[in-house]
Amino acid sequence: QVQITESGGGLVQAGGSLSLSCEVSGKIFSINTMGWYRRTPGAKRELVAKITAGGVTNYADSVGGRFTISRDNAKHAVYLQMTSMKPEDTAGYYCKLGGVNGIDETSAVENYYYCCMNYWGQGTLVPVSS
Repeated sequence: QVQITESGGGLVQAGGSLSLSCEVSGKIFSINTMGWYRRTPGAKRELVAKITAGGVTNYADSVGGRFTISRDNAKHAVYLQMTSMKPEDTAGYYCKLGGVNGIDETSAVENYYYCCMNYWGQGTLVPVSS
């Protein structure tokens, strides 16, 4: 139904900056919430930041003031600008889409409308060296 492309991950030094992008393709009408989550080995996936279609943002306490999330509704894309990075930011970062509405072009039924679907990207690794 949708294709998610994450980019921007890679090694960064402590104190440095990095930007992540998540671009979504497919016949999409709207995406309610777009966000970034992260997970370290042995830990649960945790929210980093999320943003609604109207621009309301929510950040984890650990990244507030350092990370900035933004989105481009026309492009169905979400971005995460990370600054003043710390070794504890090391994780796999995952893009999440919440409340996706669109047309499933892969369906055998023409113009098959779907509602309210959630999707995860495959993740991009961000190691932060000390």
